[in-house]
Amino acid sequence: MADSRNIAGGKEVAKALRELGPRVGRKHLRGSVSKGARRIRKKAQVLAPKDTGEMEKDIQVKRDRTEGDHIASFSVYVRVGKRSRLAGRTRDVDKDSFYWIFQEMGTAKAPAQPFMRPAFESEKEAAVDDIAAELDRRIQKEAADMARGS
Repeated sequence: MADSRNIAGGKEVAKALRELGPRVGRKHLRGSVSKGARRIRKKAQVLAPKDTGEMEKDIQVKRDRTEGDHIASFSVYVRVGKRSRLAGRTRDVDKDSFYWIFQEMGTAKAPAQPFMRPAFESEKEAAVDDIAAELDRRIQKEAADMARGS
């Protein structure tokens, strides 16, 4: 369930990114969106259950594959199973966070202890603000560098 946001002045931002060129614009857009995703990850790590402390370490951010120069998408997820940082080692159930979904959603015998959804809900507005501020900072810096180079 993805939630997308539009930043005020999106047309102006898209124009500025196009003027920087597709490679440079894409780099700055990805870096900015990554900063917002890291904010949500940090909150999820704070809210994650601390039984063994492993789940906190397994909350990660990854860049999603997207089409187009002016699209950036990142996911905050819990790394489990073969992709776990413990992959290739003898399986230790206490150190694999496969059970995160049971904690997030609850089971018939255990109440839910959500941490991913509350992290997203509490940080989404601040993450959008971080993205906008970081993108503005990066565009201004790149424009200044381009002006100095000319």
